[in-house]
Parts: sequence; C-alpha cells; structure tokens
Amino acid sequence: MALIEAIGLSKHYGAVKALDQLDLAVEPGIIGLVGANGAGKSTLIKILLGILSPTSGRATVMGMDSVRDTRAIRQIVGYMPEHDCLPPDVSATEFVTHMARISGLPRTAARERTAEVLRHVGLYEERYRQIGGYSTGMKQRVKLAQALVHDPKLLLLDEPTNGLDPTGRDEMLDLIKRTGTSFGITVVVASHLLGEIEQVGTYLVAIDAGKLLRADTISSFTKRTPVLAVEVEEGADRLAQALDQKKLRTRLDGTRILVAINDDTVYDMIRDAVANLDLPLVRMQQERGRLEDLFRDAAPAAEGIQ
Repeated sequence: MALIEAIGLSKHYGAVKALDQLDLAVEPGIIGLVGANGAGKSTLIKILLGILSPTSGRATVMGMDSVRDTRAIRQIVGYMPEHDCLPPDVSATEFVTHMARISGLPRTAARERTAEVLRHVGLYEERYRQIGGYSTGMKQRVKLAQALVHDPKLLLLDEPTNGLDPTGRDEMLDLIKRTGTSFGITVVVASHLLGEIEQVGTYLVAIDAGKLLRADTISSFTKRTPVLAVEVEEGADRLAQALDQKKLRTRLDGTRILVAINDDTVYDMIRDAVANLDLPLVRMQQERGRLEDLFRDAAPAAEGIQ
C-alpha cells in the first residue's frame, strides 16, 4: 500500500483545472513535490488534508480516504502552510502548546512535547518571546514546530523556505532533512525551487498544469548521461568542426561541445583534436541529468545531439 495515492484526481475552479486526472503513488522518504507556481502543488496538499474536496477521482493517505477519513488523517499528518498565519501576540510556547492540545495531547504532555520540538527547531531560548517580534526565519520554525508537536507519521510542508534569505533557506533545509532522517518521518516538501529538492529529497514528484510529469528517485534524475561535455576557453566552433569530421555526434553549447559517447575511443579522439588545434582545455566530463530538464521544452542533452 502506497503512503499517498491519487487515482484520476481532478480539481477544477470553474474553467481552471488545478489538478487534471492525476495518478500518483508515493512511498515513504523525503519527497519533493515540485512544479511552477500554479502547477497544483498546494491544491494536492489541501485535498490530502481534507481541506478541499476533489472534483473527481480520489486520494488516500496510508489507505485512508481524504474525503471520508479526514479526522483520522489529520491525527497522523502535520501541516506547515505556505503563508504567514501565526498569531503575533502570543509566545511560541503558548501557540505550539495550544496546537498540541487541539491534537489531543494532555496538558502536561503538550508542554513537554512543545519544549522538545522548539529545541529541535532551534527556538528553545526564544520560546517565551511573542511571535510578532520574530524574524521570518523564526516564524517558519514555529510553523514547523506546530506541525511536529503531535508526533505525526507524515509531514506536508508547503514552500517551507518562503521568504527566507540564502542562509535561512539552507538552515531550514538542513532542519527538514534531519527531521526526516532522525525521526523517521515521511516528509513531503512542496517547492518551485528544484535546487532545494535536490538538496534534501530522496524522491521527486513533478507536476505541471495539474498533471503528473514524472515520479522517481532523485538519483534517477541526476544519473550520468551518455554525453561528454568538453569546455574550452576559445575555439569551440573549430573543435566542434574537427570532431564532426571524425564522425562524432556533437552539439555546440556556448563554450562547450556536447559529444555523444559511442565507446571509449571518443575520449582519445577529443584529446587528439584539442591537442592538434592547440586549444586551451578547461574541462572534459560526463554530463549528469538535471532536474531542470524536466520542465524544459527542449529535449534532454543526450537526445538533442544529432
């Protein structure tokens, strides 16, 4: 049984199709849910939580139906919303304890658990300050703490680095990774920034215009391709011409020449051509797939070499 499953899932807002016949099965891990703004990521999360009902199709979380079993799902899921929604005039301790009590924890257990999660997210020393005086990064940590306080089996994080500077973004991503690996909690991170997902994720779900583009392990996206990238400081066009004369399949990409690897002799042929032309070689390395290739209209590099 998949952790999260969608079967023919659609959500329409009038003529706008936020989700369009989405079929999906997700196993445990740290999952990146990626797509451009408006691709349907937040809509999918809200359907899984039972906040929205699908127009058609169905979605399940750990075998529970998102429409029929909303209460049971919310007991095992932690949700970190995208937008700022925190009360400014209470402390982090008060707010997270309140959220723990709403989730069913007794008063003493709620306080103990609140102290634990605020320590985990790095707010223990600041826990009695009013949230209104917190920085954006601290507020994001409070949102993560309240999502964790009832010890969920699944975390749904919607744009968790929203509004953060580069340092704050890296710290939040590290915190998410530690949460998933140390606590063994499955984490779904919705983001439009592919680099973030590559940094923390083990699995990637890419959606575009409400449809599934691809779902697979991160490593499958970034594995080596049968393409060699040769970069020279100058004379790239001359080198490409020389390699074409050797019957190699090439494509010029700025100062780089992308060469299809047919066999190991390609390396020697490139070396000899560079030496004969007396060109300044910068690097020669096998290309890896990039997550960005998912959303490009052009074919991947390996298929784009004629």
